[in-house]
Amino acid sequence: MTKKALITGIEASIPDYVLTNSELETLVDTSDQWIRERTGIVERHILKQDGLGISELGADAVRKLLASTGTSVDEVEMLICHTISPDMAFPSTANIISDKVGIKNAWGYDIGSGCSGFLFSLATVDAFIKAGKKKIILVCGERLSGITDYTDRNTCPLFGDAAVAMLIEPSEEFGLVDYDNHVDGIGRHYLYQKAGGSMYPATAETVARKEHFIYQDGKTVFKYAVSNMADVSVAMMEKHNLTADDVAYLIPHQANLRIIAATGHRMGLDDSKILIDIEKYGNTGGTSIPLALWDFKDKLKKGDNLILSAFGSGFAWGAVYYKWGI
Repeated sequence: MTKKALITGIEASIPDYVLTNSELETLVDTSDQWIRERTGIVERHILKQDGLGISELGADAVRKLLASTGTSVDEVEMLICHTISPDMAFPSTANIISDKVGIKNAWGYDIGSGCSGFLFSLATVDAFIKAGKKKIILVCGERLSGITDYTDRNTCPLFGDAAVAMLIEPSEEFGLVDYDNHVDGIGRHYLYQKAGGSMYPATAETVARKEHFIYQDGKTVFKYAVSNMADVSVAMMEKHNLTADDVAYLIPHQANLRIIAATGHRMGLDDSKILIDIEKYGNTGGTSIPLALWDFKDKLKKGDNLILSAFGSGFAWGAVYYKWGI
């Protein structure tokens, strides 16, 4: 029987500092009401200390994961890290996390796919599980505060920092049933970080022009996100003959409450079947779906049919049909 990638343990690391909407009111021309009505976000956690990259949160989450699952560092065969805010251009953040936690017998690398990154990374891990790997750690982590312009009222309320580590093992019964992932390069014009890569290496001028921060054409991104997240989620249900009654929960990328509500409505789901924690963490990029899985893990039951859905930079989007197995 074909093996499925099953999350057998999940742990998170969240920074202590909480940036509230009230504090943002002192930084830019915005208000708590404006932010809540347009995004659903109330607060977000920020890794404020200089000299600490996302590997700090990632390593903390992995240590917790190893302890909670009783897994030895020598048992880990791979460590894959999804992030668009790596510690540095190279070496990979997966390499740095492995060193920090003492994993020596594994190999791995980074994946960077924006807000759809968990779905893309899970599909990658699933391929390795099917190829015979037994224990893989997947880390999703972002320090998006490091590339956020806190003078830009349109983007600074959106993003937060967090890391989640998952132990993934083979299963015949539970885990990743199917995925449907997409990219459309048109999105590169509407959501990006202009400078810092090989096209526009860092200079005093690129820094002065604030080209190392997240840029987003919010209206265009919203339009594409609403249609594509809903379409791919409904298509996944139809492919597997799932009705709204069959789906235990939709766990969407936590970017915008209105996008989430539109997706759930298209799927025919009651609000009680849509798991949302955007008010506490904001948009943590590709970390947001696993963060919600961790946040609501006590609510999930073995055998629950879950639809995981995301949309982000690229444009990149997708849906996963996952059968919970913890």
